[in-house]
Amino acid sequence: MTTGDVDVTAGDWEREPDPSGSLRTFGAVVQALREHAGLSRVEFGALVRFSKHTVESVELGRRMPDETFVERAENALGNTGALRKAARHVTRGEPGLAVWFRRWARLEKLAVSLCTYECRLVPGLLQSEGYARAAFDNRIPPLSDEQMEAQVVARLERQRLIRERPNTSFSFVVEEHIVQRGLGGDEVTHEQLGHILDFAELRNVSVQIMPIASVCHAGLDGPLALLETPDGKRLAYSEGQENGRLIIDAKEAATLHRRYATLRSQALNSHDSVGLLKRIRGAL
Repeated sequence: MTTGDVDVTAGDWEREPDPSGSLRTFGAVVQALREHAGLSRVEFGALVRFSKHTVESVELGRRMPDETFVERAENALGNTGALRKAARHVTRGEPGLAVWFRRWARLEKLAVSLCTYECRLVPGLLQSEGYARAAFDNRIPPLSDEQMEAQVVARLERQRLIRERPNTSFSFVVEEHIVQRGLGGDEVTHEQLGHILDFAELRNVSVQIMPIASVCHAGLDGPLALLETPDGKRLAYSEGQENGRLIIDAKEAATLHRRYATLRSQALNSHDSVGLLKRIRGAL
């Protein structure tokens, strides 16, 4: 980092291993303002007393800009306040979490309630390590060993929320076929079922199974996640292949919350769901 008027070269800043969207956006703003001022990276670097390589890394979202860079860049590019304001929203990348999921993951840490409906696989917050590895092992294109470890670590780290936030309510509605599928083999499935049952014993966790034989189903449009913030806002998140969407529109979010409430009424209650999970595990 920089101190005083000492120039800091590119090698002195930690390179972001997985640049966040906000870093890339901030960098794009810096580049646009620099080019509008008619400055090359070398010329701009001289004005802000940072190397050309550091300027390039910030503009490409590869390095976190420190306060000194922001202030000098602001002064050199018209002092409009745009960079100071943009810098307040810059966050680091979070290895192991998809770019489109990171904002929701941060909101999860603040929520007073979290609800999840899944029709594809066991929800990430309930996955055992073996199940998570089996899920990531099926990714196309294949993950490298480093990517696999980052994904598994991030998924298990998220699960700490459930035990560390005992006053937050966690509700899960999971399709029966998911726990019947046997992803990873009998041993992994047996462990996974036990993992879910352990969580289901917690007072702040509700697990409900949507039976295969159900004739009514409010979740046919796909998986969804819901949360409520401490100030009472209701948000939703919808994820597809290689993308996800945070839903902040109050009317749309309210519709999804009503849909989830209907799903809960159609699924087995918590007691019967636990009984079914035990029977499936016992049959392995």
